[in-house]
Amino acid sequence: MTIQYHKSGDYYLPNLVFEDTEVQPIGKYGRMRKCYLKEHRPALYSNLLLSGKLFQHLAEIDGACEERLELLIRQMTKQEGVTEALKATDQMEWVRRMNSIRSRAEEIVLSELVYC
Repeated sequence: MTIQYHKSGDYYLPNLVFEDTEVQPIGKYGRMRKCYLKEHRPALYSNLLLSGKLFQHLAEIDGACEERLELLIRQMTKQEGVTEALKATDQMEWVRRMNSIRSRAEEIVLSELVYC
């Protein structure tokens, strides 16, 4: 295996070519994971970036977070009795409970999937 170099000023730099990878859309949780890796796990971040698997990893994390969030919200609403009947009778109470459920579910998702 030979490595090709090019001269840049007084230095010889390797000719690095990244593989063509599909750019997948990354949502909120993927971006949060990227920031976490960059700040707290720089070795893993560099490894994923140089291997070309970073965006695939971020897209997988984002998808898993979205699925887990929906599942937790459904389970919590069922467990706490937040129904459409409550929404019809007392909308503000329904909104308060749903916001509480969403906040708790998001906190669980962040600790389990993003910041680990």
